Amino acid sequence: MSTPPSRPVPVPRGRPSTGDPPPRTNGQPMPESRVSFAAISEGTGHRTVLYGPGGIGKTTLAATATGPVAVFDLEDSLPRLRASFAESGLNLDVRPVAGVHTWQDVRDALHAGGWDGIKTIVIDSATRAEELAVAHTIATVPHEKKEIVIRRIEDYGFGKGYQHVYDTFLALLGDLDQHTRAGRHVILICHDCTNTVPNPSGDDWLRYEPRLQCPSSGKAAIRLRVREWADHVLFLGYDIDVRDGKGTGSGTRTVYPCELPHCMAKSRTIADSLPVTKFDTTLWAQLLK
Repeated sequence: MSTPPSRPVPVPRGRPSTGDPPPRTNGQPMPESRVSFAAISEGTGHRTVLYGPGGIGKTTLAATATGPVAVFDLEDSLPRLRASFAESGLNLDVRPVAGVHTWQDVRDALHAGGWDGIKTIVIDSATRAEELAVAHTIATVPHEKKEIVIRRIEDYGFGKGYQHVYDTFLALLGDLDQHTRAGRHVILICHDCTNTVPNPSGDDWLRYEPRLQCPSSGKAAIRLRVREWADHVLFLGYDIDVRDGKGTGSGTRTVYPCELPHCMAKSRTIADSLPVTKFDTTLWAQLLK
């Protein structure tokens, strides 16, 4: 006589079948976990990338953000700007972070106490901070073959060094996120570079972008990760009129908060380009509202 086929045991909807009875506590079924909801936070700081050519006034513009402004002066810019700060008439409260010379110094300072009262943190510049991250990576990350001595990023092998630097740099963004959650604004100043943008529907074009690591493969691209991380990516550029292949300008400047063919940019709060003058606080009043 053949054995009739067994019928499958029905499984209650909403509960995965594990073959085991539901867990119990003191003889009672464990309570079902439930998702919780919260109000939208109003006290978090903004994350801003400000980039442009050298000497255009990025540090001066960052100094006019909501103060007190703490500056990681990795470019040693503040001693040269001190006199102009005093002459601005704005009573700027700019405080350089002392004793910062290495990548680990930057991270240790961000994790230290004493930040109460600081409203804005400026990294001047993130381009220089990346160079410190490269040096830190070479000094602390060994080659997978222990006998190989690392002196340059390329010594790790094809593409591997860039990934190590990328992983090192990401820790800084996490450190800064802790401060934005505490209500402080963060400004990363970057130098600029030009990059060819692939255009699937036509000819490629050239645009300005922050000067941060961005291999052609697109992997381990600090530049692209920072763009995703930031609430605002602002290009500060000179106003130039081009006619008959010749450019003319008077030294006036404009901040671009939206993506345009000539610059990488984005903003969560403003959409229009904004002319700026020296020690102009209009930008931050609109951006950080």
